[in-house]
Amino acid sequence: MESWVVVAASLTAGLALLAVGGEFVVRGAVGVARKFGVSELMIGLTLVGFGTSSPELAASISAALAGSPGIAIGNVVGSNISNVLLIFAIVAIIKPIPVDAKALQRDGWVMLAATAAFIAVCVVFDEISRFTAIAFIAALLAYVILAYMMERRGTPAANMHEAEKLMHKPAPSPLWQSATFAIAGLVMLVFGADLLVGSAQSVARAAGISETVIGLTIVALGTSLPELVASAAAALKGRSDVAFGGIIGSNIYNILGIIGITALIQPIAVPVDLLARDWAALYVASLLVLLHANTGGRVSRAEGGFLLLHYIGYCWLLLA
Repeated sequence: MESWVVVAASLTAGLALLAVGGEFVVRGAVGVARKFGVSELMIGLTLVGFGTSSPELAASISAALAGSPGIAIGNVVGSNISNVLLIFAIVAIIKPIPVDAKALQRDGWVMLAATAAFIAVCVVFDEISRFTAIAFIAALLAYVILAYMMERRGTPAANMHEAEKLMHKPAPSPLWQSATFAIAGLVMLVFGADLLVGSAQSVARAAGISETVIGLTIVALGTSLPELVASAAAALKGRSDVAFGGIIGSNIYNILGIIGITALIQPIAVPVDLLARDWAALYVASLLVLLHANTGGRVSRAEGGFLLLHYIGYCWLLLA
């Protein structure tokens, strides 16, 4: 068994590589897209969305290929829970979040439907198959096309990645530089995911904690760093109004995109230690944010604190 120092160093290095790699992929992909004349709207709906979710994707694929379904699925479940009950809560506490009604109708209900479908598949079947993966990916493509068409028609629904686009809008870079950023980011993601999954497995074995719990906590929080940075920065810059779309969009990508792509590469067995507690927390988190968003057209500081208390309670149940 490796020493705790080595394991801690690997875990930290893995998280750092995922965070920096995700940033590089976003910057590089956006730069390449601009050079080829791709619209800002499509950059936001596709490249930036997948870019900020790339740490979750890399970690889940690596875990699935390593035979650790608890980390592969727990990572997505935990990330979606922490996106709402932790990250969104913190942003609301920093500054109340206005919510556009049309954005809520489109993105919010798509997130809830995707969450319900994901839970149903995991509860009814013992594996997320390639057939399910194809259905999830097709649903994601349909959602992106729908969102694009609504935005093109001038629908005032919030662009779900506007905050991230604003953060990644430097002066155009040479094509070779953007491509280098993207390739370097992908390399970091591959190595970072391998380090993170390997060290998470070591922590689970040494501490007698299941890999699923590690996926729901350490791995999930680590891979959610891009969403945390983007949302907190938006709130501090007085753009908390776009945080709702960013978090909701990320949760949609995590389920339909990450689970879909991972299961397409390697079907994932549903861990037996993902309990009703975890599925309930995932669905209730999605439902709560929609309910709060429907009250007065914004999510207040008190409601943000209420969401944060739910996260603390969930973690206590998880680790007790």
